[in-house]
Amino acid sequence: MLKPLNPILTVSVPPHVHCGRSIRRYMIDTLIALMPAALMAVIVFGVGALRVMALSCAVAVIAEFLLNRIMKREQSVDDYSALLTGLLFSFLLPASSPWWLVVVGSFGSIALGKMIFGGLGGSPLCPPLVGWAACRISWESYMDTNATMLSSHLAAPLQQLKYFGLDAIGSIPLPDLLMGHQLGGLGAIQVAALLLGAAYILLRGHIKWEVPAGFIAGLLLTAWIYQLIDPTTYAPPLFHLLAGGAIFGAFFLATDPSSSPIGSLPAVLFGLMAGAMVIIIRVYGLYPDGVPFAILLANLFTPLLDRIRPKPFGGPYSFLDGTEGA
Repeated sequence: MLKPLNPILTVSVPPHVHCGRSIRRYMIDTLIALMPAALMAVIVFGVGALRVMALSCAVAVIAEFLLNRIMKREQSVDDYSALLTGLLFSFLLPASSPWWLVVVGSFGSIALGKMIFGGLGGSPLCPPLVGWAACRISWESYMDTNATMLSSHLAAPLQQLKYFGLDAIGSIPLPDLLMGHQLGGLGAIQVAALLLGAAYILLRGHIKWEVPAGFIAGLLLTAWIYQLIDPTTYAPPLFHLLAGGAIFGAFFLATDPSSSPIGSLPAVLFGLMAGAMVIIIRVYGLYPDGVPFAILLANLFTPLLDRIRPKPFGGPYSFLDGTEGA
């Protein structure tokens, strides 16, 4: 009886060498990038901010666990994506949010923004913004930071600009806005801390620079055009960049992988569109800060923008039918 020969080579399916990147690593790095803003939120708003963040994260993780069980899917809570969604949603809330609002919004972010589309990577909309939009439309008075935090010593620059005009924000120093001394989402207004976190995830290569660059360029350019039209009515571009959640939206919401375009040119166009719509909503819309709604509207254009693609092996971009671009 012949003995089986030991194989000299073992053939397996590629990839043979792992690059070291994983979903869990991406989520952990993004959570690390958000920690400076979370810390600043607690320093500025106190224990109320910590309560909102902790409750939102806990509800998001529990919601994903239960929905996976109900839908008989493999558990995915160990990839930390639900934890990240909960934290991102909490950054958009006032530190004074009631517990039931946090629970409903965080659960909605997971159920309506993520799981209903098949889980991680399938959502056409940024999941935290889905929960935020549901709460903002349904319970406007509880989501209005200017109404729920009247005892705060901080200014509400976007609300003052919206309801009282340009003269009302003349005494607000821009460095105060940079350091988060303003009313708004508890983490979304921590501009300096968010820029620090954004630098970290950019260096780690977890987000494309094209989306935030396009977003900021679109916002500044549109605000500059309005100021050229009437400098006595419209705020300067730098004010719009530092006030509200513009920086948070540019680096942490608009860059959501599942709801933003893939290619470089589509990513720039997506960012330009979202940034421009922020100013248009702030000027004409009912809501003082147009960042969340602007990104949600831009998300709807992602499938169309993804059809702008390069030809095989490089060359000019093609659009829709595969014909060469100009």
